[in-house]
Amino acid sequence: MPLITGKLMIVAILLMVVTAIETLAYATRISGARVKLMATAISLFSTMVIISRFSTMFQQPLTAKLIADAPAKFKFTFVEDQYRILIGVISIGVILGIILFPTFIDIFSRAIVQLSKERGSIISLVSKWFNLKGMKCLRLYVRLPRIYDLRGITYKTIPKRLFVVNVAITAIYTVGVLAALYASLLVPEYAQAAAMSSGIINGVATILLTLFIDPQASVLADRVVKKECNYIYLKSYSLTMISSKFVGTLVAQVIFIPAAYYVAWFAKLL
Repeated sequence: MPLITGKLMIVAILLMVVTAIETLAYATRISGARVKLMATAISLFSTMVIISRFSTMFQQPLTAKLIADAPAKFKFTFVEDQYRILIGVISIGVILGIILFPTFIDIFSRAIVQLSKERGSIISLVSKWFNLKGMKCLRLYVRLPRIYDLRGITYKTIPKRLFVVNVAITAIYTVGVLAALYASLLVPEYAQAAAMSSGIINGVATILLTLFIDPQASVLADRVVKKECNYIYLKSYSLTMISSKFVGTLVAQVIFIPAAYYVAWFAKLL
């Protein structure tokens, strides 16, 4: 049986798109600060995050099906290799988001202004952008990242503690579903408990994001709009978030198997 199957490709594409959306969501605060509509920007950010989180609900049953389809003789190594490919695809999704980041800063700036005019109606915004005329306009904003975009960002402006925290949170969130499903192989008698643990893992990661990451970003963006803080600090924050997200996906490769054994132990403890 080939390692890369049609089902694996479907899960991989879904993960890559969702991860790119999550990465691009960090551009909304920069766009909001540019057009001085932070409340609308945060609303757009929340919408994108909810869509990406909802999409992960489809990931778990599809990813679990990979275990059922794995050959019995090499089940552990086969599933591990497939899941590591998926983690690698998540890293690619972050890179895709980074490449599109400058483009979507400009797109989100227009979208936030339009959303404000539409009185917060996402449906009206989507209907005006997702048509032939809207797509032609989007092409005008396509721009690749440049070294010039990093001008003014220094080691001093980068929040080092935030970088480390987000690396840890991203690594945990990345392996949450995969480690729980792999753990169900390790302890087949507790397979259901192990698989259901993914919700706890991702829930903890989401809570940590809500407590330690999002409030700092919102306060920083508000201070920039009020001219109490230099705009470069908001750019540095965004660079920190997307770069630490990428590093976190690499760390996920390292902690994947240890995390699976931890979930297996936790499932037996229950």
